[in-house]
Amino acid sequence: MQQDLIIHSAAPFVLKYKAMKDSELLYSSGSAFTAISDSDLAKSFISVLEKLGPKRRVLAIPPDATRSHSRANVLLEAAYKYYGDSLAAVMPALGTHRAMDEHAAGAMYPGIPFSLFRSHAWRRDVVELGRVPAEFVHEVSEGLCSFDWPAQVNRLVRDGGFDLILSLGQVVPHEVVGMANYTKNVLVGTGGKEGIDRSHWLGAAYGIERCLGRIDTPVRAVLDYAQEQFASSLPILYALTVIGQDSKGRDITRGFYAGFGRRSFEEACALSASVNIIRIEKPVKKMVVYLDPASFKSSWLGNKAVYRSRLAIADGGELVVLAPGLDSFGEDKSIDETIRDYGYCGTERVRELVNSGELAYDLAGAAHLAHGSSDGRFNIVYAPGGLSKKEIESVGYDWADCKLMLNKYDIKSLVPGWNKLDGEEFYFIANPALGLWALESF
Repeated sequence: MQQDLIIHSAAPFVLKYKAMKDSELLYSSGSAFTAISDSDLAKSFISVLEKLGPKRRVLAIPPDATRSHSRANVLLEAAYKYYGDSLAAVMPALGTHRAMDEHAAGAMYPGIPFSLFRSHAWRRDVVELGRVPAEFVHEVSEGLCSFDWPAQVNRLVRDGGFDLILSLGQVVPHEVVGMANYTKNVLVGTGGKEGIDRSHWLGAAYGIERCLGRIDTPVRAVLDYAQEQFASSLPILYALTVIGQDSKGRDITRGFYAGFGRRSFEEACALSASVNIIRIEKPVKKMVVYLDPASFKSSWLGNKAVYRSRLAIADGGELVVLAPGLDSFGEDKSIDETIRDYGYCGTERVRELVNSGELAYDLAGAAHLAHGSSDGRFNIVYAPGGLSKKEIESVGYDWADCKLMLNKYDIKSLVPGWNKLDGEEFYFIANPALGLWALESF
């Protein structure tokens, strides 16, 4: 396992910083061929909770609807059944995403009373635990960033009087931090504007291609530092799933890991690297990606179609994004305005805007503009259900009629991977949130 982790590290210097305290692993099970049923997953999680003994006041931090495949619903239901009234609050790790209303919460977490849900307001309802020194950020970014980094969490996380915090979610390749979850779920998912801004820009400045699918990146090193120095007193149990797909494209739980500290995350990453990184034998000249309208309503989220496929697309190739639910660019008004004002203008132009101070107020937005551009390497065509041709073209993409494209590329008849239609070969991705697609040389 350790060899795999080093292969997927961004650079050797990052490896010298790890969480120093003992990392207690309470449960570890999984492989690329394992199939864990929902009932077995629930039983496994309850066995972990039984090891901890009774708790007086518990907070659960599960993902929001953008991580609907994570099996967090199974974990949260098991925790609710086990703890009953001791489960005092549920705070979805929204980060910058839209709040979950009663309908969304009920759809993803049926059986959990909506009265338990607390919405995270990332622009205002946060406290600071400490600041990672600018010297450390400068070192791990190879001199690309020189700011300090605030470790922020929702004030309920710090001040709610919880004797157990359940951080629930899925480990999967990620464009900013390398591999999603672990401390990102808390320090970014319930973090504040400054921390989210700076972590996103740190990843973008370092380079999305150097972060995707790697366990150790500059952002992960900063999060590890913050966890060790400022958040170690928080009683956070990490319960992490790895989700793959079977031969028919159906989601299946391949692994489950739980514990205090980084070891559970490392083991989940090792499995996710083998399950969720899909290696393709040749560069893809045409990539078609479908965005489920229930999960992807903005390009802020929908650009996973760009992030997760870019390592497989040929120079001069084309990415077609089928996005019937897309009705906005940002998840809130401010970020939406940033995207509309500047468009997906490419990494170098975004660097100029940040360095000049023009986009220094919105580093998360700036990072998104860089990540959402192909930097001229391939063409991006969006087929949105709720944005006009003028709107799409104004941000630098080509537009296509959604109904016509959905008729042409009938997702019910397509298979994940290579397809042929009227003599044209293309590669189809049914849900970009579930993995990372890259060439075999990755």
